[in-house]
Formats: sequence, C-alpha cells, structure tokens
Amino acid sequence: MELAIFAFFFFFFFFTLLSTTTIAFDPCASSTFKSGGSDLSIVHIYGKCSPFSPPKPSSSWANTVLNMASTDPQRLTYLSSLVAQKSTSIPVASGQVLNTANYVARIKLGTPGQLMFMVLDTSNDGAWVPCSGCTSCSSTMFTPNTSSTYGTMDCSMPECAQVRGLSCPTTGSTQCSFNQSYGGASSFSATLSHDSLGLANDIVPNYAFGCINAISGSAIPPQGLLGLGRGPMSLMSQSGPLYSGVFSYCLPSFKSNYFSGSLRLGPKGQPKTIKTTTLLKNPHRPSLYYVNLTGVSVGRVLVPIAPELLAFDLNTGAGTIIDSGTVITRFVQPIYNAVRDEFRKQMKGPFTSLGAFDTCFTATNEEVAPAVTLKFAGLDLVLPMENSLIHSSSGSLACLSMAAAPNNVNSVLNVIANLQQQNLRILFDVANSRLGIARENCN
Repeated sequence: MELAIFAFFFFFFFFTLLSTTTIAFDPCASSTFKSGGSDLSIVHIYGKCSPFSPPKPSSSWANTVLNMASTDPQRLTYLSSLVAQKSTSIPVASGQVLNTANYVARIKLGTPGQLMFMVLDTSNDGAWVPCSGCTSCSSTMFTPNTSSTYGTMDCSMPECAQVRGLSCPTTGSTQCSFNQSYGGASSFSATLSHDSLGLANDIVPNYAFGCINAISGSAIPPQGLLGLGRGPMSLMSQSGPLYSGVFSYCLPSFKSNYFSGSLRLGPKGQPKTIKTTTLLKNPHRPSLYYVNLTGVSVGRVLVPIAPELLAFDLNTGAGTIIDSGTVITRFVQPIYNAVRDEFRKQMKGPFTSLGAFDTCFTATNEEVAPAVTLKFAGLDLVLPMENSLIHSSSGSLACLSMAAAPNNVNSVLNVIANLQQQNLRILFDVANSRLGIARENCN
C-alpha cells in the first residue's frame, strides 16, 4: 500500500514538473522585461512563431533570404528618393515606397487591445493597419467599432498635414484621407485615425495611424506597419516623454529556430556599457538614421575608398544609413567593388554567383575567410561570420552577404542592412543623436 501511494505521488510530481517546464520554455511566448523598460518580442516574418507563411513553404531558409534580398533594390531606390515633408495641406507623395518587410512585433491597438503583428521599420515614420471592411486585405483586421477609444481625424488637425498622399479639400473639415504606394506595384487608401497603442505593458493614448480601407497588390504587410523613424508621426515622436526618444532592438538570426528577438523601449534596461557613434540628420531626408561610416576593413587591410564616396551630403542625400527593412548591406558600386575585390584577393577563389551574391566559394574554405569590419566614427564593428557570409540551401557554398546598390542616378546611399545587424543590440538614442552597438545573442 505504501509503495502504491509513493508511486502515485512520484508520478504526479513528475508530470506536474514536466507540464510546468513545458510552459516555461514556450519559445513563442511574449517576453516581459523586468528592468523598468518596455520589451516586446520580435519575430521574423517567416519564423515558426509568426502567423505569416513564407511565399514558398518548401523553400529553405537560404532561398527565402535570397528571395527577400531580390527586392532590396526597390527599397534602396525608395530610400534614395525620400525628401523632406512640407507643412502644406497636400504634401507630395513619394513615387517609390518600401518593399521588404522582415521583422514583426506583437502590438495591441484599441480598447480593449486587438493583437496585430506589425512590421517594424526604422526608415518609415507612419503607422497603418488594415481595418474591418477593407477591400482585398488579409483576414486579420483591426475592428474600430469594438474599440471605445477609436476616433477619426479630420483635415483641420495638424497631424493630417504630415501625411504623404493626402487627399483633402482646400476648405472644410472632412475626414483626413490619404493614398500611398507600397512596393512599386502595390498601394493602399486609408483614413487617418487615432486610438490607444499597446506596447507590452505600456499604453500610448491617441496614437495617430492610417486605418486602411482598400489595398491593391500583394506587397502590403498583412497586419500593418509601425514606423520607428525620426519624423513627427513616428513612435518616438508620438510617445513623447514616455520613452525619452530611446529604443533598441536585437534581431535574431535567419537561422534561429523561432526567430525571436526584442524591441526595447525607453532608457531603462538598455546596455550600460556600449560603444556609440554619432547619429547624423539630413533635413531633406528626416526619417533616416544616418551614421558616419569612415571605412571598411577586410582582414587586416583597410580597403582604399575615396572619401567622397563615404561623405555625408545634405544636398544629395549621400552617406550611410542603418535600416531594419533592407535584407543585405548595399554599398554604392565603387565601394562594393573595392570591398569585394579585397575579399576575393585574400580568399583566392574560385568564385561563383548565387542570386544577388557575386562572391561565392566552397564552404569548406569558410574558416580562412577574412573578417569584415565596418568603421564608424568612434566605433569599429567586426562582423561575425554569420553576419558577413550566407550559405546556399545545400550548404556547399558560402557567399559574401553584401552587394552593390542599384546603379541609377538616385543611388547615393550606403545601407547597413538587417542581416549585418543580427544578434547585436542596436541602440537608437534619438534625443542625444547617438547610435550604440553591443553584442547580444537573441536567437
């Protein structure tokens, strides 16, 4: 009898422990940061915890990256075409807009909060989501009628003048409506609205966003976008003193099983020891986070680059930005050619091409591949191999995961992209105009 009682309690304790352990290690559970800041999980848009399916379910992660990188030229053309917003009743809409949507966060909108997986974009200011009744939108939409704090904004409100593609009469106080392109062949129409934005345990009241009522094309992020740029409609601007103009993120590797990272809001909980470089600001392209890239090293060799190719130019928009939406780092053609040629010189080939990558070699030679160092004013970032090389789906090839920017008249930007930012804590201190980088494994 005593043996039976002992066995019962043993198995009860064992299964209770197993159940508790399973819950504690749920890789898709939202993270909660305990140091006083706000910490949101970041999920790669095609990760296992994401509600979105990859375009080709049978594709390997390497092919998925190649497919995403193929849209980078359109995004760079957009980034190169950005101009300043003007305080007029009908701002000029850009001809090209963002195309690649890589990382999403769990955001709640309305009261009570409705969960949306919104794309994070450091080069965009606005926020928008598909709303109920939307034509050609995804099945997951925000329902304004069930939110007690939802309201629309009319053309007389100052926020309306900040919207691209505005459609307002010269007189009157009608609803603030706008149309925007997205991804070249896609577009949407929306009504400027406001509601409570839920970020982890924080609530930002009266957050202005676009309530989408119709889309055309397939490039629109299915559950909307949250802009982390520097403009007046961005999260940092609309949240006011709540986060003191400070946020950071850690993007997990594409190869991570669950692609779970974090978006950390506010100065509390940020790394205490972190190397920083100055954030530069171009009033003609106010949304973008410019940094002072002073050089690139391959191995121990400082690549010879003409200073004017790296120079920050207010008039032309030239310089280097850090961006969460571009997949692979893109340099203007002369810089890329110089970096690639030095890399090839040290590797000694033979080399083949794969998609956007023109410097691929047998993966068994990866151990002798030289490290690539991005040199910023006051900060050197030595890229780990996982941030500078990408492998073919078969694993037989390794490629230098950088490329040249599109060769057109507007291509004056160098873009430090998300593949080179993975497993790093990237700190944006907008208030103090500084960018910090620290190592962090967030897979």
